Amino acid sequence: MHLLIPFAYCTSEGCAAALPTLKLPHLEKLLARLTPEPPDVGDEFSLSPPHERALARTLGLPVTDGLIPWAALQDRSSESGWGFITPCHWQIGTNHIAMSGQELPDFPAQESQALLAAMQPYFEEDGITLQYDQPSRWLASGEVFRELATASLDRVVGRNLENWMPRSASAAHLRRLQNEMQMLLYTHPVNDARAARGALPVNSFWLSGTGALPQTRQKPVSEPPPLVLTPLRDAALNEDWAAWAQAWATLDATECAALLAALEQGEPGQLTLCGERHAQTFYPRTQTFVKRFMNIFGTQPPSTVLEKL
Repeated sequence: MHLLIPFAYCTSEGCAAALPTLKLPHLEKLLARLTPEPPDVGDEFSLSPPHERALARTLGLPVTDGLIPWAALQDRSSESGWGFITPCHWQIGTNHIAMSGQELPDFPAQESQALLAAMQPYFEEDGITLQYDQPSRWLASGEVFRELATASLDRVVGRNLENWMPRSASAAHLRRLQNEMQMLLYTHPVNDARAARGALPVNSFWLSGTGALPQTRQKPVSEPPPLVLTPLRDAALNEDWAAWAQAWATLDATECAALLAALEQGEPGQLTLCGERHAQTFYPRTQTFVKRFMNIFGTQPPSTVLEKL
């Protein structure tokens, strides 16, 4: 069992204030009996957040910032560049543009497919093919995505998008497409219908998960792949720190307790904790008596580990 927990800590002042209130007895016991690997050090401005980097390493994917080929992984037979297109609502403010949420509420498949059909010809003019995957995510293929670094959705939700827009010369067509789609979507019948029922309009898109699979992939580090636990994500992205603390308590009582029980029965297990900047994996290792003694009588609260992520 390998647990990977994104958003275990965030750099927000609200998160820092909530951290001392956490009561995580199972996580504390796990940290006392597991040995940390050297951390994956980054910062909160990287395009690929720590949990994506950590997962990519376990799958044998390249870990180039903004070019972890998540979309290409959906079509393993192709050597082309791929990306995810996320239809979304942008909130236009006086001094900034922000995305309202990771997924549009009340966005059925038929509306998503209708918008894709309307947008497809514009993308094809730039050599990009769109494919429907799910209402909140389409697949896009084209050579332009092979080397076009883009920010993860988990970096941009609720934030000023200007700070995360691709700036490379190859991204010029993307900015033009976004402008064209904003004009197209403004008067589209789908948005008329959404407005009539009080739903947010779809007024733009976000590109992420870009890159191409290498011709020779590294062997996956972890088989089976880690279990990615996402209950903390929505609360963190919405900066609802009371909900984040409650989600942590639930994770501790369920998944962390299960991993601890497995370790106590002699089964292998790992834990990867990911913040906004860093990720760190903890794994079992034979410990000397002195080390075990220090772990029992010198344990640190989980907050000491989490605040370093």
